[in-house]
Amino acid sequence: MADICIHRDHELGLKRAREIAWAWAEQVEAKFDMECTVLEGETSDTVEFSRSGVKGQLIVAAKHFDLSAKLGFLLGAFRGTIEAEIQKELDALLSAEAPKKPKAKK
Repeated sequence: MADICIHRDHELGLKRAREIAWAWAEQVEAKFDMECTVLEGETSDTVEFSRSGVKGQLIVAAKHFDLSAKLGFLLGAFRGTIEAEIQKELDALLSAEAPKKPKAKK
């Protein structure tokens, strides 16, 4: 089995982080045929996801995301590609939320 661990800090707060995590869950359900379940908590949520050969969770907190996944034998050979794709999707969602810096005046 191959493991994937991804950590991303953010300054979104729990409410907005939840919205992004749910959007991410919808994307992976559609794109990778994942089963996702959201377990809401007071200070963090857990998005559990699985499909044949993959099982993991995304911890959603006010200041960070922590994703961990276990890949089965067959998918383990593609760990690097899978990890890069997950990072790309998560980073795209987070970069859309990054505060815009005002342009400097000349």
